[in-house]
Amino acid sequence: MGDVSSCPPLTRSSVQAAHEAIKQHIHRTPTITCDTISHLASTPQSADSLKGTPFEGRTPAKPQISLFFKCENYQKIGAFKARGAFHALSRLSQEELSKGVVTHSSGNHAQALALAARTHGIPAHIVMPTISTPSKIAATKGYGANVIFSGSTSDEREAVVADVIRDTGAILVPPYDHPNIMLGQGTLALELEEQAKDFDARGLDAVVAPCGGGGMLSGVATALYGTGIRVFGSEPSFEGADDAKRGVESGERVEKVKTLTIADGLRTPLGKIPWTVISDPEKVKGMYSVSEEQIKAAMRLLLERAKVFVEPSAAVPLAVILYDENFRSMVEKEGGEQGWKAESS
Repeated sequence: MGDVSSCPPLTRSSVQAAHEAIKQHIHRTPTITCDTISHLASTPQSADSLKGTPFEGRTPAKPQISLFFKCENYQKIGAFKARGAFHALSRLSQEELSKGVVTHSSGNHAQALALAARTHGIPAHIVMPTISTPSKIAATKGYGANVIFSGSTSDEREAVVADVIRDTGAILVPPYDHPNIMLGQGTLALELEEQAKDFDARGLDAVVAPCGGGGMLSGVATALYGTGIRVFGSEPSFEGADDAKRGVESGERVEKVKTLTIADGLRTPLGKIPWTVISDPEKVKGMYSVSEEQIKAAMRLLLERAKVFVEPSAAVPLAVILYDENFRSMVEKEGGEQGWKAESS
């Protein structure tokens, strides 16, 4: 997508401009509440539940938390990725659009770019690993994309993408590691900020967002920087999937991740450009990670109590809020009796 130096700056005003550019193409997804889940989040964990965890022996925290949920599972293609794809295409010239677009993805970005390309009436070439799930392959083809199969490693996928670019001149639209993608994903935070005030004029105190490649988290942090709303990131801990957390703690981005966490949308290492935002403690106040069982429990709770079915990656923020004692103790200390109005993206 050209030289990133020509992209808009990573600022709140750029996210606002991105929203203006894409709002005709996306859904303004609902933000909901669930009193039962907020009550559970505000109830101390039992001492027994902390046994075998890093928090064993600690006095369980008792934060006061009122939760909001931004339902991007109701977005076009079923995920927030549509925002970044539509914004990326809105930034291309007519000459660039006429060449078509290409990316490599086994999941939601593949479908998002295919839909955005179809909307603009241009070709989309999607490189997908042969191990991709049949439903995702079918959905991507259903949006009119030319699906090309590759091996499963990043080197194999990138080699096929290079072949497509050489043969067609198509423009590469990366899944997360680009300012235009980040700004597009950040538009969900602008809607959330307004919607939360419809429930309570006080608005939000914090947002907890999932982090894989970092497109959403960095976009949300960019959108909300300067508003007083704190932004936190969440990851699975399984097999080193918490690379962003480890990178922030060490001060150096982790470049490779190999994990089979159930939260398959978060198996990707943090991108170079998202890292510049996420590693800034003024923009992202902290990174937290949770276990596979905690992610499953959060998914189950959302289905049973909020009647919302989400993929595992989307349940990671709620799992942090419910089970991470470091996060919960911080909310108890900083929120006091008034507590926090928090969103689990």
